[in-house]
Amino acid sequence: MTESTRRAFLQQSILAASGMLGVSAYAATGQSPVAATRHGRIRGYLDDGIKVFKGVRYGADTAASRFMAPVAPQAWGGVRDALEHGPSSPQSSREDAVSEDCLFLNVYTPGLRDRAKRPVMFYIHGGAYNNGSGSSPLYDGVRLCRRGDVVVVTVNHRLNAFGYLYLARHGGEFGDSGNAGQLDLILALRWVRDNIAEFGGDPDNVTVFGQSGGGAKIATLMAMPLAAGLFHRAATMSGQQVTASGPLNATLRARAILDALKLPPERVGEIRSMAYQRIVEVLGTRDPVLPFGGVSFAPVLDERNLLRHPFYPDAPGQSAHIPMMIGNTHDETRAFLGGDPANFTLTWEQLPAKLVPNMRVDIQPEAVIAAYRQLYPSLSPSDLLFKITTASRSWRGAIIEAEERARAGSPAFVYQLNWATPKDGGKFGAPHASDIQLVFDNIAKPGATAIGPQAQTMADMMSEAFIAFAKTGAPGARQLPRWEPYELTRRQTMIFDVPARMEDDPRGAERRLFAKVPYIQPGT
Repeated sequence: MTESTRRAFLQQSILAASGMLGVSAYAATGQSPVAATRHGRIRGYLDDGIKVFKGVRYGADTAASRFMAPVAPQAWGGVRDALEHGPSSPQSSREDAVSEDCLFLNVYTPGLRDRAKRPVMFYIHGGAYNNGSGSSPLYDGVRLCRRGDVVVVTVNHRLNAFGYLYLARHGGEFGDSGNAGQLDLILALRWVRDNIAEFGGDPDNVTVFGQSGGGAKIATLMAMPLAAGLFHRAATMSGQQVTASGPLNATLRARAILDALKLPPERVGEIRSMAYQRIVEVLGTRDPVLPFGGVSFAPVLDERNLLRHPFYPDAPGQSAHIPMMIGNTHDETRAFLGGDPANFTLTWEQLPAKLVPNMRVDIQPEAVIAAYRQLYPSLSPSDLLFKITTASRSWRGAIIEAEERARAGSPAFVYQLNWATPKDGGKFGAPHASDIQLVFDNIAKPGATAIGPQAQTMADMMSEAFIAFAKTGAPGARQLPRWEPYELTRRQTMIFDVPARMEDDPRGAERRLFAKVPYIQPGT
């Protein structure tokens, strides 16, 4: 098969797989959309009228700069195909393709070179700091573009050890190692600043939004001086970063990885040239600081790229002028703990021991259970497991960030997703990650769980709310009441449900119960 035949076959396959019969003929005539970036020209394809460019290089291969700051790519001649997602960062979870050459992004746009100055919605994927990519079908931007006349960008960047292994105390060449993944995102945002006008986007109106680890990365970017001015609105979905990893704890973690690789400190430089698969093999090394799990990777207070904790002791001043949304789901930990059938049949006798490792705060479980049984006398031990761990482990960081924004006089818009899909009999409620499909209006994509007669209504209201936020800095939708910002006197929160409603201090008794225990960001 010749290169030209291979390219034509690839284009036809992609278009046919997407059901774009009319566009297939369009592509075959050589009229596929071509965009000019500062590094070279790229060829995309059409999907339901939206111009799509996948696997657009924004940084050079990081194998040559492992554990160092990313560098811009070399310019290229001719026209490069941008028809497939680029590789994901090396990781333990299954991805279709992984490589250290992973600095790629994807652009979805209604128009090219039309000076439309559309709002740009830049999405950062979840997976903590360890796994994932910007290539999930749930992150496809076509429907958002069509609904809101916006430009959508999704991105890959370095993860786990490749993005956050702090080796700076082992050698000066590794000064950026603890925040390399964050520096990748900053490089991607610079690419948007420099190129997005070609795609009909407004470089002065960029909204970063992300779920789970993506939201945590956004909270961190809000405190990084190098990120200042690169985005103008921020929305976090079940992802918070109150504190970063301390440099000494991060060094202990680096030593644990080096020990697993059998590299003594005097040979630390060898980690830059070994096969990346060897590093992936030791990512599950037991964390030397936490009492559970593998080594925790997170941004590091390195006094170089991150000079303060993201939301401690207060909200970062450099981002006080940036409108912010902060959201969580009502049943976060059903996503983490719901995979074990035993967690749905707990007895009261079993509940305390189950809570100890899963609350992630140091508080007497029996006292917490007693308080919750007074608040919710009809709930089962299993119901309380999910409810307690959501409040203690997954929700508190969001509350702290909202409180600090309110104290700083720049309150955020806060939401809680209550709507529970009827899938699996509704046993998972509104779990972690269930808002992604709704915000992207992608409930028909592979991996979506939102079903039933209310699913599209939920997708309508959430996607419209995020689009309105990207356009104006204030979220809203036809199906929503007026969304008031979060203030400490009332703690106004939008409850996404059918119907949606504003509620003051939802789950306030739970919030007050855990407020007496110091919050420590897991991993820091």
